[in-house]
Amino acid sequence: MKAGRVLRCACAAAILSSACALAQTYPAKPIRIIAPFPPGGSVDSVARMVANELTKPLGQQVVVDNRSGASGNIGTELAKNAAADGYTLLLNTLPLVTNQFLYSRVPYDPIADFTPVSLISSSPSLMTVHPSLPVRSVRELIALAKTSPGKLNYGSAGAATNPHIAGELFNYLARTDLVAIHFKGGGPALIATMSGETEITFSNITETFPLVLANRLRALGVTSLKRAKVVPNVPTMVEAGVSGYEFITWHAVIAPKNTPPAVIATLSDKVRTTLRTPEQTQKFADRGLDLIASTPDELAAHLKSEVQKWRRVIKERAMKAE
Repeated sequence: MKAGRVLRCACAAAILSSACALAQTYPAKPIRIIAPFPPGGSVDSVARMVANELTKPLGQQVVVDNRSGASGNIGTELAKNAAADGYTLLLNTLPLVTNQFLYSRVPYDPIADFTPVSLISSSPSLMTVHPSLPVRSVRELIALAKTSPGKLNYGSAGAATNPHIAGELFNYLARTDLVAIHFKGGGPALIATMSGETEITFSNITETFPLVLANRLRALGVTSLKRAKVVPNVPTMVEAGVSGYEFITWHAVIAPKNTPPAVIATLSDKVRTTLRTPEQTQKFADRGLDLIASTPDELAAHLKSEVQKWRRVIKERAMKAE
């Protein structure tokens, strides 16, 4: 028994020593941020902004690796199974917590299998329509949808993605029957609405508002409770007549479970000191993003809150991705 205890203590000491050594030299090589969605969407955009800003203070190149598929499940599972050494991170959004309620099987637990680093930013979406659609307000769209149930389509980035959830929340609250057309990512879904393949989109404001300003799309409502500074003339969905509607996208950086606390502390510190500046705050705001750059504990609390919130909503809507 005594020999066994000695062996266990020796192993624990060796692990602790290894973790300390890693923290002292970290980072010693490039860092990869997995973005589990295709280029062109908000996750990809935020991941690249973070990677660009962290490269200099960390002293190593930070690269974005797009691994899309299954509403983020493929890239998220890849990050979960990566070495817990701080050299593979994941930047994800709402499907990180909602997929478990939408799919019959999800290959990860968003809380148990990851270590929080920072909640980077949040942003609303815009409900937009193709300019040829004869509506100029949410109320007019609802009226049109109710006279033609099942005839109007909205572009989604895939089953269980943010645009899908935002669209189904609209159907639920407005009592409409818009049909989701699923594409392989937010970029293709947005292109489909611009081309007229679909009539409506609930895309993140980051990639959508430039198209609204260029008159490529017509914005009917913003999904936050406050108007967005980049499109101040666009009413909120509540102002536009959909009582109780709120949908906010967030972007979080997490690491595989058991990543050394000292490494997490280094990453969190660099994120906060690098991004929490007037210049970066304005840079994010110019893209329709509200900069947060939280602590790991703040992100942990946020994720738990989101799990509880969306468990209720998805159950009430009886939503499924399969």
